[in-house]
Amino acid sequence: MKTESTHVAGDEACVFSKYRPFFPSATLKCVGRPVYRSREARDYACLLDLDPKVSAWRCMPQPIINDSGARNPRHHYVDFAVETENEALLVDIRQRDAGIVGWIARLAEKQGYRYLAVSFSEIVGATRIQNARDLIRYAGYEAPLGDRIRVLSALEEMGTLTLAECLSVVRESKPMPTIATMILRNILEVDLDEALLGPETVVRRVAK
Repeated sequence: MKTESTHVAGDEACVFSKYRPFFPSATLKCVGRPVYRSREARDYACLLDLDPKVSAWRCMPQPIINDSGARNPRHHYVDFAVETENEALLVDIRQRDAGIVGWIARLAEKQGYRYLAVSFSEIVGATRIQNARDLIRYAGYEAPLGDRIRVLSALEEMGTLTLAECLSVVRESKPMPTIATMILRNILEVDLDEALLGPETVVRRVAK
């Protein structure tokens, strides 16, 4: 299995034009340029950034090529290469009825990857997606030490705070970017599935 960085003949050459940036542009764990085939792929990347088990991911805008030696080898595009604490994955964001590309799974295994075909609409709720998008906007922001200490000290004393209460503790910097980056850095935790993030969202310190 290999990737091809040049255009290939016929319709395959058109696929390159389908990779483009999507909002939000910021990423946390992406290696290389963040370009995507679809909005669903961009949303999935937001979830990868918030998954504590994921250490790094990268977009795959080149085809995977069957190395069987055939005169016209087959090409297939996957969306991501993902590194977790336990394994390496090739992730394909696909339609529910797209079927399985068996030869990709076999070649991925030979190269030390597990192939994962994701039917995005079946596994992810709209609330989690929107919360992930909102938080990832603040990726790359650095929370000042003084504000981190203030927020963590308040949580140590109270156990939990609402998001509005956490924002009121911040003094040295912009409140929302500071709290958001502490969530992204796995210092604070909130429930991303229950409801959209708001003033009453419960914030906890991540257990160590």
